[in-house]
Amino acid sequence: MSFIKTDDNINLFYETNGTGEPIIFVHEFAGDYRSWAPQVNYFSRFNQCITYCARGYHPSDIPEDEIKYSQERAWQDIISLMNNLKIEKAHIVGLSMGGFATLHLGIQAPHRVRSLVIAGCGYGAIPIEKTTYNQDADFTNVSFDTAQNIINKGMEVVGSEYALGPSRVQFQNKDPKGWQLFNDQLVKHDAVGSANTLLGVQNKRPNLYELEKEISSINSPTLIINGDEDDMCLEVGLFLKRTIKTSGLLIVPKTGHTINLEEPALFNHHLSEFYSSINASKWNERDKRAEIVKL
Repeated sequence: MSFIKTDDNINLFYETNGTGEPIIFVHEFAGDYRSWAPQVNYFSRFNQCITYCARGYHPSDIPEDEIKYSQERAWQDIISLMNNLKIEKAHIVGLSMGGFATLHLGIQAPHRVRSLVIAGCGYGAIPIEKTTYNQDADFTNVSFDTAQNIINKGMEVVGSEYALGPSRVQFQNKDPKGWQLFNDQLVKHDAVGSANTLLGVQNKRPNLYELEKEISSINSPTLIINGDEDDMCLEVGLFLKRTIKTSGLLIVPKTGHTINLEEPALFNHHLSEFYSSINASKWNERDKRAEIVKL
């Protein structure tokens, strides 16, 4: 087993497969390094594929103090991984929680990024004009309640419920065997690590709509991917597309949140096309002639 040590002294487990230009895959809350198996199996034929477990996910360290978990630490841990593996620049692919980390990395360290794939990103992000409804507080309450339920009831119970959320049942309906493996891995996650991830990373991350200026500064090639039945992330995908001038948006039909597992062939195909476009210097800023002038 291979580990790197972060700058705040946390051991992160990682795996690397293949050779070539590096791709780093950043997992979601309900996943871990194994969640990227369909992508590693394909892209390791052409690239160095790096997967890792975030802090709080075995066999990485599981700090017991919530303060060790944050959105900032999430993107900084990617940098720690790159530094330890002596990778100057990489393609970064993130889903959901990993998509948030990928987005923040693109803002904070663009010089370390070859490209960004931001998939299923947006849960909890509320348009500023709607914050009077106090949906931010709703998301905070959900995260807090879920964390408390994990500690009180255990991952066997809460994980199974989480795996059958409104944007997860699509996966179960299409691929019951694949979904069962996803569920079986999720319920074995560490309760303390999962609860602290909810409280420190999910619960306290900034609202993306309040970061519009920072997000608009991204000029790395960016592919945004959403499932069309992932209702909490669809609008954010459009917001990101309109804000990042070097972005493209892929919406996958009849698909929920776990896009890379639910539709692995489509996911891999579009990533492959994305990387081919970058290598051919064809993935550029949006043509200004295609922009609608705001009156």
